[in-house]
Amino acid sequence: MPSNALPEHVQTRLTDYAHLLRLDRPIGSLLLLWPTYWALWLAADGFPDIGNFIVFTLGVFLMRAAGCAINDFADRKVDRHVKRTKDRPLTSGRIEPWEAVALFAGICLIAFLMVVLFTNTLTLYLSFGGVILAFIYPFMKRYTHLPQLFLGAAFSWAIPMAWAAEAGEVTRMAWLLFTANVLWTVAYDTLYAMVDRDDDIRIGIKSTAILFGDADRAVIAILQALVVLILILVGRQADLGAFYYLGLVAMACLFVFQQHLARYRERDGCFKAFLNNNWAGFAVFTGLLIDLLTH
Repeated sequence: MPSNALPEHVQTRLTDYAHLLRLDRPIGSLLLLWPTYWALWLAADGFPDIGNFIVFTLGVFLMRAAGCAINDFADRKVDRHVKRTKDRPLTSGRIEPWEAVALFAGICLIAFLMVVLFTNTLTLYLSFGGVILAFIYPFMKRYTHLPQLFLGAAFSWAIPMAWAAEAGEVTRMAWLLFTANVLWTVAYDTLYAMVDRDDDIRIGIKSTAILFGDADRAVIAILQALVVLILILVGRQADLGAFYYLGLVAMACLFVFQQHLARYRERDGCFKAFLNNNWAGFAVFTGLLIDLLTH
């Protein structure tokens, strides 16, 4: 072992913390990042303030990590019964429940301090809503078949916050973006829930995948169509041009591809369809960015 290497037990501990916070799986952060960038660029009508860009980029990764910690705390007893999650650090006992709660609180505090120090009062007030949504979402699957709706609100709350930080207000266009992103999140997280549907039914966990049943793909398709339609309205209100709409065409084509991937409702296909949403969000942002740069 090199003399400057960390002791093996420390490396193991840090690896477990990284897995708890999903640092090895950035898909959730990326799905948060693209809509946040949509809001920043639209609110600024171009490149946003560099301070806001840094704060919200870091904030996305911090709050996603915090959300993973509190999610695993909430699910620590049921995850052991699900094939995909039974070996998570908290479920297997390698991390204690209090450590997950402490990490959630500590990361939220860091994100909150960034908002206090580098944004405005309206953004600060809105940040409390983001923390509440991040905390309550993991517990909703015990009480409602619509936990994906709460996740959608949590994953979309950065939109009004970013808009407030950049523009000093939250306009109608920001809430249109918020609505589109809530619907999009429900669609892709239903695909994600379809991966665990059999396990969730067996242990009594609720989800939209269970609620929709055999209509799951049809409902997802309707939600995806609504997302594209609302983003068209956003484009019209913002007087955006061809590149933005090409981004929406790319998103629509990726949605069709996701339906193809999930056509047999198999675990692997549904998970690939879920992951594909990263490219849908990226396509919209790329079209928006090029359009604003060439407008």
